[in-house]
Amino acid sequence: MTEALSDTIRRLYTAPGEYIDSDHPAVQDFARTEVPADAGERDKASLLYRAVRDGIRYNPYVDMRTSEVFRASSVLAAGNGYCVGKAALYAAVCRVHGIPSRVGFADVRNHLTTEKLRRSMGTDVFTWHGYTEVHVDGAWRKATPTFNATLCAKVGVAPLDFDGHTDALLHPFDGAGRTYMQYVSDHGSYHDVPAKFLMREMAREYANMQGEDLSGRDMEREAAEG
Repeated sequence: MTEALSDTIRRLYTAPGEYIDSDHPAVQDFARTEVPADAGERDKASLLYRAVRDGIRYNPYVDMRTSEVFRASSVLAAGNGYCVGKAALYAAVCRVHGIPSRVGFADVRNHLTTEKLRRSMGTDVFTWHGYTEVHVDGAWRKATPTFNATLCAKVGVAPLDFDGHTDALLHPFDGAGRTYMQYVSDHGSYHDVPAKFLMREMAREYANMQGEDLSGRDMEREAAEG
């Protein structure tokens, strides 16, 4: 079912935001380098997805007390980020190419994780998990560029691919066919990242992690160690 966007809505979801800062020179350079100028919209959405998924390593140990972990340009500069920052970067590079995009949030259970991360979090529910929605072929498509291919290999699942047309939202099963991820509740989509709200929510939901020294922690290394 197609959903034509009004000019006003299209402008809203292609305009830069404070955190989806598609007007940042580094973000624009990255977006233009990763796709051929003559590629179609669907191919651009797919190629940019893979560039963010694998070009930025997943890092759940970022300091969520600082707003920079939610900003697309800062995530690009760091070369790593957690789900919300990577979703913001993917939305930003799509906006560079005039593809309407926004960030969405949901609570998920049985996420791609490690036992060490679960212990630090004190729960198996990831609240306000970030994903991206892009408007391609007349409809909003959901895509999660969170987990890079090398991390997926270490935890035994195939990387989540996005063809620019079919939703790529979660890993429903692990390599053995067991249920792996479940979306518990959806919090809707936003023009920009509600960073101040998320900083408060992360501090409340993951109080166990606030006093823990997370420096030097690396999820891929933890996954490889089992």
